Amino acid sequence: MFRFISFGSGSSGNCYYLYTENDALLIDCGVGIRTLKKHFRNYGRSIFSVHHILITHDHADHIKSVGSISHELKAPVYATAAVHEGIDRNYCVSRKVEQSQRRYISPDTAIEVGEFRVTPFHVPHDSSDNVGYQVEADGKVFCIITDAGEVTPSMASYISQANDLVIEANHDLEMLQDGNYPQYLKERIRSGIGHLDNHSCGEAIVQNMGEQLRQVWLCHLSEENNHPELARKTVESVLRSYGIVAGKDLQLEVLKRTMPMGIFDL
Repeated sequence: MFRFISFGSGSSGNCYYLYTENDALLIDCGVGIRTLKKHFRNYGRSIFSVHHILITHDHADHIKSVGSISHELKAPVYATAAVHEGIDRNYCVSRKVEQSQRRYISPDTAIEVGEFRVTPFHVPHDSSDNVGYQVEADGKVFCIITDAGEVTPSMASYISQANDLVIEANHDLEMLQDGNYPQYLKERIRSGIGHLDNHSCGEAIVQNMGEQLRQVWLCHLSEENNHPELARKTVESVLRSYGIVAGKDLQLEVLKRTMPMGIFDL
């Protein structure tokens, strides 16, 4: 048994829960601890099942509760040295990660984290540092890529190994261009250290997927410059243009921005 729940996927807060029969981890802690406890209760799970915390990068919507959650659960926090330093600097993180709970990771170096084999890999974004994660358990390979300005060859290799993939579809290019954001912010979002748009997300999937890819979830949608149905239809259209049919050749779903979603069997 290897399962996945999303407790939030957007600029309001990101948090993902992976668990097996005997072990569990969180990826990012951008949801408040009280809200997270409520979500766990609603799913009939215990937050104390979480034994490990992985952090992608040091923007507030991914880390604002990491110190509080780590302290309460006595769970170590895995991040690159630059991300740990960024957490210390981020004023949105009221409780910092205790030194005794800090674990340091390096891209493309696999580590054993309880029952999971975890490999971080670099993802370009305008944060102190940013990684995606390949998480292996029970013979399955889960991959998550969020807040990505572009898809690098290294990222492509991890996509190609995945059975289950969470990948950013942040914005629709036309909505962003025609929207009310100031020009500098539009340029930042479109840049190679910004966010993936819907079409680029679809291209990243279809150009790099392996035959074993079963499920894809679109994550981190913009509230102002995207819509769940638009993201799904755009990615479906890209897949279809290469002869891949969502719902038949793979399952495609859009994660909710502010609400829990799952339980998904991996």
